[in-house]
Order: sequence, then structure tokens, then C-alpha cells
Amino acid sequence: MKILFISDNFFPEVNAPATRTHQHCREWVKQGAEVTVITCVPNFPRGKVYEGYKNKLYQVEEIDGIRVIRVWSYIAANKGFYKRTLDYISFAFMAFCVGVFRKTDVIIATSPQFFAAVGGWFLSFCKRKPWIMEVRDLWPESIKAVGAMQEGRMYRMLERMELFLYHKATKIIVVTDRFEDNLINRGIAAEKINVVKNGVVLDEYMPQHSNVILRKQLGIDKKFVFTYLGTHGMAHGLNFILESAAKIKNEEDVHFLFIGDGAEKNNLIEIQKKLILNNVTLHPPVAKKDVHKYISASDVALVCLKKSDTFKSVIPSKIFENAAMQCPILLGVQGESQQIIESYNAGVCYEPENEQEFIEKVIQMKNSNGEYKMYQQGCERLAKDFSRKRLAEKMLDIIKSVVTK
Repeated sequence: MKILFISDNFFPEVNAPATRTHQHCREWVKQGAEVTVITCVPNFPRGKVYEGYKNKLYQVEEIDGIRVIRVWSYIAANKGFYKRTLDYISFAFMAFCVGVFRKTDVIIATSPQFFAAVGGWFLSFCKRKPWIMEVRDLWPESIKAVGAMQEGRMYRMLERMELFLYHKATKIIVVTDRFEDNLINRGIAAEKINVVKNGVVLDEYMPQHSNVILRKQLGIDKKFVFTYLGTHGMAHGLNFILESAAKIKNEEDVHFLFIGDGAEKNNLIEIQKKLILNNVTLHPPVAKKDVHKYISASDVALVCLKKSDTFKSVIPSKIFENAAMQCPILLGVQGESQQIIESYNAGVCYEPENEQEFIEKVIQMKNSNGEYKMYQQGCERLAKDFSRKRLAEKMLDIIKSVVTK
């Protein structure tokens, strides 16, 4: 079986779409599928091409048995609506131009980014092949939720395009149960939708002893460390965390470590300077292969989003990586994510952007003592139930069902 996968992000980028796509495709290759991924040169989130790559018209490499075709696109940093939209549209156009010449049995296109799905539909129409739309985010609803777009004529046009793609897709794969409910409530047939949630490759995120050497290098060896590791974007509300950190008094051993980059990074640096936050470290992004080292240097994983009804349907993928390493989670996301953390007793939850409750939960976790071990055991159970290998196999069965119709 030949699979053609369209994704704006791919390894060695380390954001959630790149990681999910890479790990799924790698597993499908092991199962005997012939997988080709069309993507752009790695540049996320700063809009700068990674070392060793050039933004050329067309280049091919092989990664873990996956044929990876990288095409030219207009590159923009992960901020600003119009430049990023031009970035996404240029990639979709180039992906179509290259994909139309590739032999395949099925086409998969993942969102975000939304226009990658547009390219997938065009390819399906021209090649007369089934196509699967993987919905990782409800776009354009999610960009309205972070204030990047107002509900006007442009928004309604994009929303109509979104619904058009849902209706045209042969099959839709969503990453949360609430995404499924959202689509069904908007008139999409339930039998067309399957849920394949995010997960973790257990072999890559195994529990370790605390990384004492790295903690000393970071100057946090005598601290109780809350670590946020990932994109510093508009959706994450990290400015709230910094502003709350300034009000945590008489807790000198509490420290916040932020690792990553994104649209809000410079703003966070300015906030840290303005508030003179000695209990916060803003660290540059780290390679995917080193992520587990920084998790092992942490006491608690911080997972948060801005307060919005839209984000109640989101399950951040960093939950699973931290859980696999038995790093208890302090979660500032309501809805399905909160249900998972609470049902497995894998950490503590607070209402997003509720300063008083956040501070209370920080102190509660620092003083948890015996409960901390229970949180670790909950993390272990959670990770086992969300094994990426098993989820990839589930998605491959869905793909096969589409191809054999």
C-alpha cells in the first residue's frame, strides 16, 4: 500500500504535528506500507531554515524508511496572521504540484496547517484517489480563540471552506472525542469520523532518575522545578504564568523553567526583565533527542492554554511524553484534558488564568510528599494506555479500510 502524506511540519521539527506524523509514518513503514511525506524545509517556529537545509524548489531524503520530499515555500515565523497564511498557501500549492506526479493508493493531509488539507483535497480530486483529513485543530475557530482573527467576512469564508473539506473527505480522523462531537453537531456524518488520539513512543520516554548534572548546569539543583517545554505561542498564555510567578512569595525553592521558542518568546523575555523574576528561567529550544533529559531534570510538567471554550476540546500532546517519564502534571486546560489527568490521578488541575488557584496548586504540588508518588503511578498508567505504537496501528487499519472500499 502506498500512502502519500501532506504535512507542513515534519522531523527534525519538534512540534506536535511533526512528531505525530513522523512517529505514525515510521510505524506504518514497519508494517509494510510505502510512505511518502511531502513537507517543507524545517523552520518552525522561528521561520529560520535549520542548519543543513536550504529552501530549494525540491529535495528528497529518507528518514526511518520514509521518503521525505521537501518543497519550497514562503517561510514566515510563527506569528502574524497574513505572512503565516501566505506560508501555508505556498506550501499547499507546491505540495499539490509535486504530489500530482506521485503514485499512491491514498492521500492523507493533516491540519494544522489548514491549507495542507486544501492541497490534499485537490490531489484527491485530480488523482481520483481517496483522501483522509486528519483534524488536529479546529481551524479557523482556534485562531479566533487566541485573538488572531475576528469573526468577520474572512472568518466566515474560512469556516465555509472548512466545512466543505469535511464533507469532501473520504474519512476524517480527529484527535479528541470533543472534536468528533463538534463535527457531528455541524452536520458531518458520524460514520465518516474516527478518533485517534495523541500518544507517546514509550521506548523514547522511559522513566529516569533525576538529572542532577543538568539541574546543576541550569542552576536549579536545589529547586522544586515546574517545566514548560514546547512552543511559546499565543494559545498558551505563558505571560499569565510569569505574572503569577512574581506573586509566589515565601517559596524560594519554587522555580519555573520554560524551554522553547515561538511568537510570544520575546514578550516573555520583556516580562521577566520588567518583573525581575529570579524564579524563572527562559531557556532556548532543545533538540528532540534531548527533550527527555530536560523532563528528567524537572519535578512537575506544566501544561497550559489560555482560558477558552475552544480549548476544552484540545488534548496537548506534551501530556503523554511527560506521563511516560512519570513526571506529574500541573494542568491548566479544561475539558477532555482535565478528565484524563483526573481519571488517572496523574497530577493536579487548575482553572486556566485563575491566578489564585494556580498559586495554590503550585504550592500544593511542591508540598505533596506522599501524593507525588501516586501522581507518578497515575502517569505510568496513562502512558501505557496511550502507546503511540498501538494508536498508529489503529490509524493504519482505518487507512486500509478506505483503500479497500
